[in-house]
Amino acid sequence: MLLKEDATTQKLRGAYYTPQKLVEFIVKQFEKDIKNKKIKTILEPSCGDGVFLEALSKLKNINNVDTILGVEIEEEEANKAKIKAIKNMNIVNEDFIRLYDKDIKNTKYDLIVGNPPYIRYQYLTEEQRAVQSDILVHNGMKSNKLINAWVCFLVSAVELLNEDGKIAFVIPAEILQVAYAEDLRFFLSNVLEQITIITFQELVFENIEQEVVVLIGKKNTKKAMKNSKIAIKQLQNLECLDNVNLKDFKYQLIEHTSEKWTKYFVEDSHSDLIEEIRNDKRFTTFGKLGKVNVGITTGNNSYFSVNQEIVNEYNLQEVVMPLIGRSSHAHGIYFTHEDWQCNVNKGKDAYLISFPEKIKYEDYPQKHKEYIKMGEDEGANTGYKCRIRKKWYVVPSIWVPDAFLLRRNNTFPKFVLNNINAVSTDTMHRIKFNEGVNRDRVLLSYYNSVSFAFTEINGRSYGGGVLEILPGEASNVILPDLSEFNLEETKRLLALVDNTIRNNLPIEDLLDEIDKIILIEYLGLSEEICNEFRVIWKTLMERRHARAK
Repeated sequence: MLLKEDATTQKLRGAYYTPQKLVEFIVKQFEKDIKNKKIKTILEPSCGDGVFLEALSKLKNINNVDTILGVEIEEEEANKAKIKAIKNMNIVNEDFIRLYDKDIKNTKYDLIVGNPPYIRYQYLTEEQRAVQSDILVHNGMKSNKLINAWVCFLVSAVELLNEDGKIAFVIPAEILQVAYAEDLRFFLSNVLEQITIITFQELVFENIEQEVVVLIGKKNTKKAMKNSKIAIKQLQNLECLDNVNLKDFKYQLIEHTSEKWTKYFVEDSHSDLIEEIRNDKRFTTFGKLGKVNVGITTGNNSYFSVNQEIVNEYNLQEVVMPLIGRSSHAHGIYFTHEDWQCNVNKGKDAYLISFPEKIKYEDYPQKHKEYIKMGEDEGANTGYKCRIRKKWYVVPSIWVPDAFLLRRNNTFPKFVLNNINAVSTDTMHRIKFNEGVNRDRVLLSYYNSVSFAFTEINGRSYGGGVLEILPGEASNVILPDLSEFNLEETKRLLALVDNTIRNNLPIEDLLDEIDKIILIEYLGLSEEICNEFRVIWKTLMERRHARAK
């Protein structure tokens, strides 16, 4: 995380200007309404040097609009926008959040367009934070330090719309999936009767590793509460906008929940099928079979995760535990002593240091004191998690799980049983099964098309197209209930799974067999439904991978 004094002026302002082609596409969507005099007032709350305003000014019937207000916090940029202004435009050099709070809170607009600033909470002033909090709370949302300024801009803009007013914003794709936007998704589904989202496989902002979407919405709170609709269209790049007609989009009824919107990438029929399986008593979830918890938060993995050489040098043998540190440490679906020893022999960080809390520092062996002193000399004790501990070198919440689930993945998460009382850092989640749950049956229950699809639905796209799934999300992954499944057949199938994972064999060949035996023959699902879930999994996975390219 950047300190404020280290951040560039651009980052502090969140000023990343919209590509001209995208601006022209957005403005064009409202040309007919302007011609027919359905749009009489327009607001651009973060106009920069006026790129949206200039595009509006070039519309043939723009004089039908009575008022166009552009707001820009930077004086130099506001002056550039003023040069481009036409007679019905007013450019104000002001902080939009402050202007909203002091002057225009009760003003309504027919159209609001723009690219709101992307400013992290810690870069906002105290006044901005207070107003942002008020705006979010007033609209039924929680305010926290994870919420970015663009969220507040979007919420306040929707609030300023007339009933039947329209909005078009270029915003981070985070709206589709991140936890801190949960309240925002719920808010929008209750206020906008129609939501259109356009995403891009390629990054569209030059030199910015930020995936964005175009959100176009129509406000009608009464209709939205009954049957608001959403359509999500994915394009390769900006050039594809030339062939886009919003009238061709297929809209689905949107659920009035805070759930991720990535599920709307799938067909409408798939959405119905997803809900059907969620409510099918033949299935269960990770959360019903055990507890999914984040791995051990050491505060400094590079210090507390060590190899055999460090263990020997500082005589740490009595205070270390076997560690599965990352995906490459898990070779199959069982983490065995042989797997761990292989990691040790290769010089990997295969041990976790667990200094005892109840022993006084003075009573520690001299070599242990030397390792702690070495950590302090290198600043290992200065990170937040270490700094707030009573003893910075004592890692809390260490317990041995029954299984591990990798947090970030390429194609699908590795779900691995713990056969040697190993522990993991927070690169993996820890799973503790409920009493009486057969762990082999649970392990087998994950490797099928339905569970893979729900992993994609519940997870999120991380940088570079990686799938990230958090403990709460993993807990809701749907699994076939195999509590009565034959144990001998379970072990036979797990041998096939283990062989596939260890030898990097084609996963779909394995799924073909598992789906047939588990989903079709045992649970009684149709082959068609299995195939549909395979399509859902691959559709969402391939969308992630496309970003990495």
